[in-house]
Amino acid sequence: MNKVVSNADEAIKDIADNMTIMLGGFGLCGIPENCINALVRKGVRGLTCISNNAGVDEFGIGLMLKTRQLKKMIASYVGENAEFERQLLSGELEVELIPQGTLATRVLAAGYGMPVIFTPAGVGTEVAIGKEQRNFNGKEYLMEYAFDSDFALVKAWKGDTHGNLIFRETARNFNPMMAMAGRTTIAEVEILVEAGELDPDQIHTPGIFVHRIFLGRNYEKRIEQRTVRKKV
Repeated sequence: MNKVVSNADEAIKDIADNMTIMLGGFGLCGIPENCINALVRKGVRGLTCISNNAGVDEFGIGLMLKTRQLKKMIASYVGENAEFERQLLSGELEVELIPQGTLATRVLAAGYGMPVIFTPAGVGTEVAIGKEQRNFNGKEYLMEYAFDSDFALVKAWKGDTHGNLIFRETARNFNPMMAMAGRTTIAEVEILVEAGELDPDQIHTPGIFVHRIFLGRNYEKRIEQRTVRKKV
């Protein structure tokens, strides 16, 4: 039951070229910083990444864009990354933009074992091109497939040796659902305790979904956009 590995490099050791990975986080909040840095060190290439966004230049997923490790990016928002924009416009990077609710629900469907979902989002737009469409109670819906990922990389505030996870505040975004959805889920945490030390009522992700866990180090926790009020 002890799922602890020593560090990020050991945790991601079997992530190989051309795999599909999910990465938790929203903007720069709750992203698996240590795992991303380990992937950059390992130099795996041809990755398909499923994430809400593509990070920023020089941080988060932006680091893997800089080193040309991504083949495809599946996301709902990518507006803060100049290198992403350059690779998209030059044709170096394949991109699939998805409405945020659809992205989240396709992740949930994978975690629940559902093959598809039906959503009204995108009906009548370019999003619907080439997709099956059905009518339910007089309303049109698109059929979208659940995601299929080799690994899910998530970041939690606290976890135990059995893989039970607690997320803190806004970092409880895409992380819990992605932890459910990966064939292999790797969790990095700020605080790692022994099994039995977490209050069961506080656990957001049960350890059954987590395959490896490690204590993360040196988190930067950057603020993506800082807005302050002028001093009066």
